[in-house]
Amino acid sequence: MAKPADIGSKRLISLAPNAWVQWVTGNPQVRASELLDAEFQWISRESDVIVKASSPEHQEFLILNELQLRYSQAMPNRMRNYVALAEEKYNLSTYPVLINILPPPATVTIEDYYDSEFMGLKAHQDYRVINLWEVDAELVLGQPLAPLFPFVPILKGGASESKLRSAVQALRADQTLNQLEPLLAFFASFVLEIPLIQQIMRWDMTVLRESPWYQEILQEGIQQERLRSLERILNLRFGDIPLDISRKMEALTLPQ
Repeated sequence: MAKPADIGSKRLISLAPNAWVQWVTGNPQVRASELLDAEFQWISRESDVIVKASSPEHQEFLILNELQLRYSQAMPNRMRNYVALAEEKYNLSTYPVLINILPPPATVTIEDYYDSEFMGLKAHQDYRVINLWEVDAELVLGQPLAPLFPFVPILKGGASESKLRSAVQALRADQTLNQLEPLLAFFASFVLEIPLIQQIMRWDMTVLRESPWYQEILQEGIQQERLRSLERILNLRFGDIPLDISRKMEALTLPQ
């Protein structure tokens, strides 16, 4: 049996760990030494990648990478929890980074910290936020930053045939990047016509199904269809739904 394609977060970062840690920290002196186990008791997510890194100034430390398809309002609390778990497990200071792949709805504010107060006691956690739609596609292709090649179409200035062709060429130039071509096609489908994408590159659904982001998009589609069905039923029974109620419905998740 063929081994399933690995096109998740850990695979992407492992392509060029030094380039990745320098990019997320903005520090060219940082070096990656090891990709660590990101599984904690009761918690295991494919989107989390912990890299042990070092720099002349800070010695050894952890870089906690959280790649999210879309930002959710649960992220500040989640980032706080992951930082605490990582520091407890590895006994090293942690630099947490949240990378958002696609923009959230306009009504959602992306926070770069967690903050709470209870009975006079405060808890606070900062983390760096990188929104891929604000990252320049030309810079990614020019550096080059291999882990971001599959995202080129959704980067700033990347939604064009020429940029897609450049990304395909970059992937095909390195045998270790071949499996990422279907993932590039997947993200290109958000901004370009499917026939054009199929003309330029291979579209392999078997490989795509191995991607956690494909599964998340699939679940998101199922959720949206269920909410649309619920809204139609409510409209038929009660008439037009007030705008504030409609917005609250949009914020619901499947378990709710």
